[in-house]
Amino acid sequence: MSIMNNKENNSKIIASDPNFNIDYILIKHLDDSSIKEIIDISFDLKKIYGPNTFLTENNIHKYFNEKTLPFIAKHNNKIIGFIIGAPLEYFKNQSWTQYDDHMEQENTLYTYAFIFKKAYRNKNAYAKTLKRVYTNWAKKKGFKYITGHVNKKRASLINGNLEILKEFPIWYDSKVPFVYYRKKI
Repeated sequence: MSIMNNKENNSKIIASDPNFNIDYILIKHLDDSSIKEIIDISFDLKKIYGPNTFLTENNIHKYFNEKTLPFIAKHNNKIIGFIIGAPLEYFKNQSWTQYDDHMEQENTLYTYAFIFKKAYRNKNAYAKTLKRVYTNWAKKKGFKYITGHVNKKRASLINGNLEILKEFPIWYDSKVPFVYYRKKI
């Protein structure tokens, strides 16, 4: 494992190998090239969750900033995927948070987005590695739980003891039910 800094994106590489690295982004500024790559990848969110869910130049800084925990995965220096987490309290104005009794306990990290370019999904364990780094970093930061929304069918694929807090028959523009889950880390 190597630790290096990237001043352009104000990021810190916390795990790497010759062809793959995961950057922990301590965002104060994303460069234009990274913004474009992340927005391009986020278009897959639109396909899954509908038109109001993907990242744009107008909202990307809401999710990549000093209050969130965004990680990006790079292969040969190109962004291939990302995961964005934020303390549950960051979303306190969202109606779904009423189903989480951990609100205001400051012990839960909500996973806002976790997506890879199609060509890199289920390949070389890149997504699994990114999720592991994200989870370990969250644990080091004092979080005890990770939550998120996921397609009901995919909930069974999440490793660990998963607690379903609420099922949503309609989640944004998705055509399938989603669940809001909590997992102890």
